[in-house]
This record gives sequence, structure tokens and C-alpha cells, in this order.
Amino acid sequence: MEVVGAAKEYHRGKITVSALNGVDIAIARGEVVGIVGPSGSGKTTLLNLIGGLDRPTSGRVSVDGVDLSGLDDARLAGYRLRKIGFVFQFYNLIPTMTALENAELPLSLAGVPKQERERRALALLETVGLGSRVGHMPDELSGGEQQRVAVARALANDPSVVLGDEPTGDLDSKSAGALMELIMSLRKGRQATFILVTHDPIVVAHCDRSYSVRDGRIVREISAQESAGLMANQRAMTDGLY
Repeated sequence: MEVVGAAKEYHRGKITVSALNGVDIAIARGEVVGIVGPSGSGKTTLLNLIGGLDRPTSGRVSVDGVDLSGLDDARLAGYRLRKIGFVFQFYNLIPTMTALENAELPLSLAGVPKQERERRALALLETVGLGSRVGHMPDELSGGEQQRVAVARALANDPSVVLGDEPTGDLDSKSAGALMELIMSLRKGRQATFILVTHDPIVVAHCDRSYSVRDGRIVREISAQESAGLMANQRAMTDGLY
């Protein structure tokens, strides 16, 4: 996946707001990458461009060798359905559907026959450790369990890229660490790329690399030493040292 010179402007009456200002980033298949920065820095705008939810004003976004700017609206919708998985801070599960039905939803939208989509959704829920909870409604699940359902749903159509917008933002530190351990194991088995917008040092500590974004630009890569320090602090807190 490659983002080259991506810029995004929004027009509010006579005012032009620059959300991104020439972002360049290349991410290999199977990497877990963090994007950090203050509110309004352009993190979510970058996710939206990669996810095909918005188009850059200039520059390009390419996924699996396909330049998204060359896709019309119908093909872009197909790209979002089959190539991209989304995980949000507040889970966005449908409250009237069971865990299994929520995990099946992208498969249903893709036209997968019911027996096959149920088989695949069951396998995904087993993979994320919820094999015994498939019939439970979202309000019968803990926050960590709901986010695991959301991850299973995001992986349903075997996407190339999974985008997370503050995926641990509503979780306690133990659940956040467990979710990141799950993501790290999933990327190895499925070779999916995870790009995670976050304020959470636990997420940054688990990522292969992370980038600091400010004023619509990537200002620096967070060093391996910094990430190692964050991981050490996380382990210390987990062991009850702090």
C-alpha cells in the first residue's frame, strides 16, 4: 500500500481547510502501523483516503497496485467491501444482531450464500476467542468481547487492509493489550495490513512502526527505542509494578 503526495482540502464557504498536506507513506503487506497525533492533525482523514471513504484533492493512494483515484463510485464501494476492513472505537455493532450475525454482515453484503457465510463467521469468532459467545447480543458482551466481534467482522471478506480508528479507545488497559496481541497474531496468520490511529501507548508499543502526524503532515517516525520503552512500561504496569 502506498500513499504519495496525498493532500485533502475541505471548503467551508469561502474558507479552505487543509486536512492533509502532502503525505507520503508506504506500508508492506502484513505490517501493523500506528498513526498518532493530536485531534485535528489529519489522522482520520488519512484513514478515510486509504479506506476509499474520501478522495484526495491531489496525490494518490494505491492498494494492491490499484490507484483509487481511477475508480468510479461503484468500483470504490466494491473496494471498500472486499479490500478494506474497519474497526472503530465504539464497536458499531448492530444491537439487534447476535455476535454471529454481526460477523456475517460483510459476507451478506458481498452476496456470499448463507451456509458459507455462517461457516466463515463461526471460524472467525473461534479465531478471536469467542466460539462460545456466537449467540450473544452485543449488550451481553464485555467491551473487549464486542471489539473482538468487530475485528472478526472486519476480517470477514479477507481484506488486504484493516483500518482501526482508536480501536482501544473504549477499552481498559488489560483489554487493550489483549486486543493488540490478537491483532499481532492475526496479521501473521492472514497477512493483513493493520493501520491504527491511536492515542494509546499500548497500541504504539505493539506496532511494527508508528508515525507522528501534525498539521496534516507526517513529522517523524517513532523510533524503535521509544516503542521498546512503551512496551516495557506496559509490561511493568501489567505486572503491578506501577
